[in-house]
Amino acid sequence: MELSDANLQTLTEYLKKTLDPDPAIRRPAEKFLESVEGSQNYPLLLLTLLEKSQENVIKVCASVTFKNYIKRNWRIVEDEPNKICESDRIAIKANIVPLMLSSPEQIQKQLSDAISIIGREDFPQKWPDLLTEMVNRFQSGDFHVINGVLRTAHSLFKRYRHEFKSNELWTEIKLVLDAFALPLTNLFKATIELCSTHANDASALKVLFSSLILIAKLFYSLNFQDLPEFFEDNMETWMTNFHSLLTLDNKLLQTDDEEEAGLLELLKSQICDNAALYAQKYDEEFQPYLPRFVTAIWNLLVTTGQEVKYDLLVSNAIQFLASVCERPHYKHLFEDQNTLTSICEKVIVPNMEFRAADEEAFEDNSEEYIRRDLEGSDIDTRRRAACDLVRGLCKFFEGPVTGIFSGYVNSMLQEYAKNPSVNWKHKDAAIYLVTSLASKAQTQKLVITQANELVNLTEFFVNHIQPDLKSASVNEFPVLKADGIKYIMIFRNQVPKEQLLISIPLLINHLQAESIVVHTYAAHALERLFTMRGTNNTTLITSAEMAPFVEVLLTNLFKALTLPGSSENEYIMKAIMRSFSLLQESIIPYIPSVITQLTQKLLAVSKNPSKPHFNHYMFESICLSIRITCKANPDAVGSFEEALFMVFTEILQNDVQEFIPYVFQVMSLLLEMHKNEIPSSYMALFPHLLQPVLWERTGNIPPLVRLLQAYLERGANTIASAAADKIPGLLGVFQKLIASKANDHQGFYLLNSIIEHMPPESVDQYRKQIFILLFQRLQNSKTTKFIKSFLVFINLYCIKYGALALQEIFDSIQPKMFGMVLEKIIIPEIQKVSGQVEKKICAVGITKILTECPPMMDTEYTKLWTPLLQALIGLFELPEDDTIPDEEHFIDIEDTPGYQTAFSQLAFAGKKEHDPVGQMVNNPRIHLAQSLHKLSTACPGRVPSMLSTSLNAEALQYLQGYLQAASVTLL
Repeated sequence: MELSDANLQTLTEYLKKTLDPDPAIRRPAEKFLESVEGSQNYPLLLLTLLEKSQENVIKVCASVTFKNYIKRNWRIVEDEPNKICESDRIAIKANIVPLMLSSPEQIQKQLSDAISIIGREDFPQKWPDLLTEMVNRFQSGDFHVINGVLRTAHSLFKRYRHEFKSNELWTEIKLVLDAFALPLTNLFKATIELCSTHANDASALKVLFSSLILIAKLFYSLNFQDLPEFFEDNMETWMTNFHSLLTLDNKLLQTDDEEEAGLLELLKSQICDNAALYAQKYDEEFQPYLPRFVTAIWNLLVTTGQEVKYDLLVSNAIQFLASVCERPHYKHLFEDQNTLTSICEKVIVPNMEFRAADEEAFEDNSEEYIRRDLEGSDIDTRRRAACDLVRGLCKFFEGPVTGIFSGYVNSMLQEYAKNPSVNWKHKDAAIYLVTSLASKAQTQKLVITQANELVNLTEFFVNHIQPDLKSASVNEFPVLKADGIKYIMIFRNQVPKEQLLISIPLLINHLQAESIVVHTYAAHALERLFTMRGTNNTTLITSAEMAPFVEVLLTNLFKALTLPGSSENEYIMKAIMRSFSLLQESIIPYIPSVITQLTQKLLAVSKNPSKPHFNHYMFESICLSIRITCKANPDAVGSFEEALFMVFTEILQNDVQEFIPYVFQVMSLLLEMHKNEIPSSYMALFPHLLQPVLWERTGNIPPLVRLLQAYLERGANTIASAAADKIPGLLGVFQKLIASKANDHQGFYLLNSIIEHMPPESVDQYRKQIFILLFQRLQNSKTTKFIKSFLVFINLYCIKYGALALQEIFDSIQPKMFGMVLEKIIIPEIQKVSGQVEKKICAVGITKILTECPPMMDTEYTKLWTPLLQALIGLFELPEDDTIPDEEHFIDIEDTPGYQTAFSQLAFAGKKEHDPVGQMVNNPRIHLAQSLHKLSTACPGRVPSMLSTSLNAEALQYLQGYLQAASVTLL
């Protein structure tokens, strides 16, 4: 694309259309942009637009499109074409920093993100001058520019908070510190001075405090991995200023908004984080400063109000106390009973209260409430922090703390009992207190693994939780219902099984509650109970125990999906999946109605898939319906195809990218259920599956390969007779996959199925070409993964066509090639093969080469006979060789970048491992002994003499064992 006005105009029009709410206008525009994004100059046109366009909406749209384009395409992936040409890359890096710094804030943020994505790949090696260019801008004195630099530096360096330690990372951080630490410290001091100079200028303070927040965040990132020498030497400067900022209160920075945190709150929150980092990681160096931070943060907590805008600040301040109180050498700060009472009374109890804002979220923003409460993303809620502080204090003071709180819990419950409809929040706080007191250790999945011995959980459950869940109305006191259900979830390992069984019908009943939180929690609790393990690795709750509830459980789960706000509720769909899995054949009578509801839901969500987890569990549930029904009645597969194919066709025709990999997996499952021939409906689809465009998307490859394997297993003869013209297409797919290091194993899966199932005459003309392609790949890039797959393939070929055919095809490509393959690949590498079936294939194949290939006995190949036998005995007896050459360690197969729909494996569409050798050989060791016996009968004397001259003693001993086990001898 030329950098011309005409192209800028075209691009402007298409960008406008991508904002149109009408999908008929929006989708084609998105497709057009997708089709041109590979063209040279495309990114430069976007940058020109965001700089020069007169319309603000186009500038913003161009900046977002540019950032997403960079996100998808900047990384260069081995084996894949470079999606951005070199001249565009150079131009982008040359222009993006000044452009970002001169743009308005909304656009600055997008470009700043783009810089950090580019930096993630190119900095420091391919973009050495980025830091210098940024640091030089600190001198400008223009805080719009300075904040642009700080924002970019923050998005570039924040990954240091979660990267694993490595020399590469240390080198990069050292380089950043050398260039950045001193200028950042000077900027910090200068900004603080400016704050006093402009103490009465509200607009100046806003800009300066925005800078201070970013500086404090950068401090956290640069200090996270280790304490840098520079910051240790300058700790006085940083900590003294941090401390004075914590105690600062400027009326001009206070906001009237009760919801939104102001700059002062955000800055103090970050300083609490920074102090907690030092207290946890560098406590020795931080010790002189700790007492004054504890005092300042304590005062902050006691004087800060209950408004939502202070939530982050309060939770970070409490987290600071929590991290300090569980360190042994700060224990003395908390020992005094009065201190503990004061903390409980002034910090913990007030921050456990259920506020009006929480009630509002519970009712009107339930998705966010659930995410915070159930999924632990409530890291920065007051309640979560207070709970962590309780846990921290219990580490050294469990007895006194439990004593103090038991009093609170009792008085709260008494208040509730006086007037439940008015005082229900007291009971809510009591339940929360008991939960945080009782849970010493919990896992990510919200289940307690270690409980406080001083709290009687079952008694509390029976007296205070069950009555709420047994009350006549499921819609009364929804918050307390949600608390009760969550209590069951959290303490499911501590509450006895009989109490859980009493709870199940109560939970099923609460699936009908109007409150989204309550019916979601009920579904989630059921799903968690169904996954609990009993004895002998079975489920704790059995299908038989659930028998009385099957109908009402399924009815209420599917009804819950029709409740307002829950049409795509992932917790409900996961509970449906788990119920199917637990109940197994008990669900068969309900399948006709269930599958109708699932297909209607599938059709509805395929119009605009937006909930990946919901969609995944929906497909899992479909697979379970198919599996369970067809296990009992294999002929039922036809009725599933009837129900599903119409929706599947629509998904494929509309190219619903998120669903296509799932559709292929379900189709594989259905096709594998057929016992004989392939139905014509599948054959009609076959040619479409070979279209190159489908194979461009990484997420499609595993399910498509499996689907083609199912076609070959069930209908190789039909393909050979009715679709022989498609065989080159099939081999074209193999050729594409084999060329990629990431997907070559998938290419071998396909090739192995072709060799195993296709009639030999249908692939005769292609065989030699297949081997030539494999050798070319071996020469160009030989990886361990490729070698392992290659070994399995040649041995499978040998089993299918005979050892002589294998030797002949190798030697027809190049004389003596067979010997080279044995000597250079099979003998030295066979130990790398892993997997039971793979090892068996290789063992049977090598046995055939040893015993059914005349040239091995009387040509120059004979010298390889004993080493090959020795390698085979090694495959049987030695541990697997899982070493990987150094440079290969860094090829990350899974790490395919970009926004392509990744492949999500459906657990319940799982494919049984297929053994092509099957019953033909049960025990490969005995098979080897019998085959050697047969060979020695054909040429007496030869085999024992070859063994005695060159097989090592240990291998010979193992071989004697095989011969004895097979009751044969060598002649």
